Amino acid sequence: MREKPVVAVILSALFFGLSAPLCKLLLKGLSPVVLAGFLYLGAFFALVLYSSVRGSRTRKNAPNAARTVDPPLSKRDLPWLAGAVLAGGIVGPISLMAGLARTTGFSASLLLNLEGAATALIAVLIFQEQAGRKLWLALGFMTLAGIFTAWDPARSRFSLEGPLFILLAMACWGLDNNLTRNISEKDPVQIAKVKGLLAGAASLGLALALGRDVPLDRRAVLALLVGAAGYGASLVLFIKALKGLGAFRTGAFFSLAPFIGGVSSLVILKETPEWSMLPAAAFMALGVAIIIREKHGHRHRHLRMVHDHAHVHGDIHHSHVHSEEPRETHSHEHAHEEMDHIHVHWPDTHHRHGH
Repeated sequence: MREKPVVAVILSALFFGLSAPLCKLLLKGLSPVVLAGFLYLGAFFALVLYSSVRGSRTRKNAPNAARTVDPPLSKRDLPWLAGAVLAGGIVGPISLMAGLARTTGFSASLLLNLEGAATALIAVLIFQEQAGRKLWLALGFMTLAGIFTAWDPARSRFSLEGPLFILLAMACWGLDNNLTRNISEKDPVQIAKVKGLLAGAASLGLALALGRDVPLDRRAVLALLVGAAGYGASLVLFIKALKGLGAFRTGAFFSLAPFIGGVSSLVILKETPEWSMLPAAAFMALGVAIIIREKHGHRHRHLRMVHDHAHVHGDIHHSHVHSEEPRETHSHEHAHEEMDHIHVHWPDTHHRHGH
């Protein structure tokens, strides 16, 4: 269903957007690199618990059922995963925490929108995703919004230190999103667990090497909880959306996160937005509205493909035969034969053709 990846990315944006003002509060007692480490370790621990509960329920309810999970990571996926961990799990979150410490929660939340812009540019320029005029127009509106968020009305000048750190974070996460897209057919929980463990351990290791205080008290517990939802659940849902929407559109839909973060900043941090935030919010809303209304359909050809991903039988792409026909979602290596047809689609895992 086309709606499923959209719902997944909206929920991902909700969890991540709410985490931004909460992280700003936590920065009062934690350094940026320490907080980044706790956030990703929180994601790891939460997903380990989730996997344990899910596995226990599956064995109890259907011990002999067909495998219903996405295929696990393989050696071929490691280069993509390593790049995603380095860019999006280490450099990105540390830069974001540094930017949050230097700007208001409301402005920082709106600047998160630049992740969509970075994802889009990398997707089109490097990974050759297709984008029409409407998507570029939406991207332009979101970029204008980012310019307004960098304006400091009190000093009548651009305040760049905090925004530049956040811009670096968004560029890193844009690269991360595109690298993760190449392994989005694999188990998203496993991907998020690996990223959480490696990124969290690396950030805390760096903190210790720099002589930063790593407290094991209430602050650490709160950071782990924020990471469980804002990074763990959000990342799993984001990967599910990447599989169905492609990197450009997933990043664009994820632009809802800044609005959620901005509104929650006003409530949680008791901030009062400056006048420049009003046109910023308007431009962002306009850009997201254009993307949501986008429709893309034309005659296209599917070349023969052999891959492994979760699927059900009954659609036009999955009509292969098993010795014993499964009734549930399952995964195994299978072939998609060449075909030529027309329908509305996104650049999901089966529609990465040229135009």
